[in-house]
Amino acid sequence: MRLRIRLRRKFLQLLRRWRSSLTVRVVASTVVGGLLALAVIGGVLTLQIRDGLYDERVGQMLEEAALRRQDAQETFDSATATTSQQVQSVANGWIRSVDTAGSGAVGALLIRSPGETSAVTIADPGTNTGIDLRALVSPEMRAAVAADGGQHWQPVRLPGQTGDAPGIVVGSPVTLPAAGAYEMYLVYTLGPEEETISLVLRVLAVGAVALVVLLGGMTWVITRWVLRPVKQAAFTAEKLADGMLDERMDVRGRDELALLGQSFNEMAASLQRQIERMEELSRLQQRFVSDVSHELRTPLTTIRMAGELIHDAKDSFDPAVRRSAELLHAQLDRFESMLADLLEISRFDAGAAVLDVEERDVRDLVTRVVEINAILADAKGSEVRVHAPDRPCTADVDPRRVERVLRNLLSNAIEHGEGRPIDITIGMNASTVAVRVLDHGVGMDEEAAEHVFDRFWRADPARARTTGGTGLGLAISMEDARLHGGTLQAWGRPGVGAAFLLALPRRAGAVAGRSPVPISPELEDRSVTTTHELTGSGGPAALPRLTEDAR
Repeated sequence: MRLRIRLRRKFLQLLRRWRSSLTVRVVASTVVGGLLALAVIGGVLTLQIRDGLYDERVGQMLEEAALRRQDAQETFDSATATTSQQVQSVANGWIRSVDTAGSGAVGALLIRSPGETSAVTIADPGTNTGIDLRALVSPEMRAAVAADGGQHWQPVRLPGQTGDAPGIVVGSPVTLPAAGAYEMYLVYTLGPEEETISLVLRVLAVGAVALVVLLGGMTWVITRWVLRPVKQAAFTAEKLADGMLDERMDVRGRDELALLGQSFNEMAASLQRQIERMEELSRLQQRFVSDVSHELRTPLTTIRMAGELIHDAKDSFDPAVRRSAELLHAQLDRFESMLADLLEISRFDAGAAVLDVEERDVRDLVTRVVEINAILADAKGSEVRVHAPDRPCTADVDPRRVERVLRNLLSNAIEHGEGRPIDITIGMNASTVAVRVLDHGVGMDEEAAEHVFDRFWRADPARARTTGGTGLGLAISMEDARLHGGTLQAWGRPGVGAAFLLALPRRAGAVAGRSPVPISPELEDRSVTTTHELTGSGGPAALPRLTEDAR
C-alpha cells in the first residue's frame, strides 16, 4: 500500500513537472521522438542486413554443396569397389574428406534411398560432430530428394554448448558403386553470420543511445537558450504589473530574441508613458473636481440665501411663480447634496479620507438609520423589518461612515422596493459583522449588479428619481466599506428583488472574513434571528430593544 502511495506521489510530481515546464515537455518529446525514429530506422536496417547476409551466405552454401555433390559423384564413379567392405571404405573416405576440406560444412551424411534394392549394403556413414545429423533431416526433405532428385535444402537449428545456432541442410541424390542410389546431406552453420548481425545490432544500439543522449542534451541547451528571454519577459511583466514601470529586459545581440526583448521594452515604455499620462489626467481631474466643488460653495451659499428668501415669500406669488420657487428650493437641496458627495469622492481619490474609529454596536446604527428613514418608508408604503441576534454585534467602525452606507442602502431599497416589505438582516461571527438590506421590488439583473457601484450609473435612465439621489451614493458607500477593510456586494433578480450586503471586520486594521449572512436570500437560514417590524402605516416609531423571539 505504501509503495502504491509513493508511486502515485511520484507520478503526480512528474505530471506537475510536465505541465509546468516547457523545457521538460520539449526535451521529453524530442527524446521519445528520436527513440521511435531510431527504432524504426534500426529495425529496417537490421532486416535489410540480416536478409542480405542470409541470402548471400545461403547462395554460397548451395553452390558449395553442388560442387561437393559433383566431386563426390566423380569419386564414386571412379572407384572400382564391388564388395560391401570396399564400398564402405570409399564412402568413409569421402566423409573424412569433408571434415578436412574447410568449406564451411559442419557435417555430412549418406543415407540409402528407400527404393534401392541392391544386395550390396553399407552402414550409413556420417561425420562424427556430436550432433545427431539424421535427426536434422526431416521426412519431407527425404521424400523430396528421393522423388524429384536435384538439390533441396531447409533451415534447421544446430544445438551447441552456448545455445542453438541457425543452419541449413542441403540434400541431393548420389550413386555409390555396387550399392546403388543414396542420398547425400551436407549440414552448414550460419553461426558466424548470426554473430555478425548481433554485433551490428549492438553497434546500432550503442550509437542510438549515444545519439539520443546527445539529441536530448542539445535540445535542453537550445530550449533553455531560447526560453531564457521568455522567462525574463515574464519576470519583467510581473514587475510591471506590480507597479515597477521602470523595469526593462536585457537586450543582447541582434537576433530574433534580441528583437523580442527590444519590442517588449518599447511596449513597456509606451505603457509607462500612457499610464503616467493617465495618472496625470486623473490627478488633474481630481483636482478640478475638488477645486470646482470648493469654488461652487461660495456662489451656492449666495444662491441658497436668495432662494430661501424667495421660498419664504412664495405664498405672495402667483401659482406659476410659487411653483418655480418650490422647484428652485428642491433643486438647491439636491445641488448642495451633490457638492458634498463630490467633495467626499475627491477625498477618496486623493487618499485623504481617514477613519474616526470607535467600538459600536451595529444594531444601534441600524436602528438609527431605520428611524431616520421611517418617514420616507411610510410615504412609499414599505414595511421595514429588522432581523438581528439578541447579543451585541460590536465592531470598530466609523459611525458616521457606516450610517451613511446604511442610509444609502435603505433609501435605495425604499426607492426601488415598489412599496413591498424591506428586510434588514444583521449577523456576526468571530471576525466579521454583516448587514444585508433586501427589498422585494423590481430587482436587477447580473449586469446591473456589476455596475451598480459605478459613479453616476443608473440601471434605467428613463426612470425618474423620487428621493433626489445624486448617483454617487453607492460609489461612496463602496469606498467607505473599503476604507474599513470590508466589502459591499450587490445581488438581484428581476421581479424578485435586490440585496446589498455590507461586511466589516470587527477589529480596526483587519480585513473582513467570511460573511455570517449570505447575500442571496435563497441561502438564508433564519432559524437564529430575532425580528422587529417597523411598518410604514404608523409613522416613525422608536425601535424597542431587540429581543429573541425565535431560536
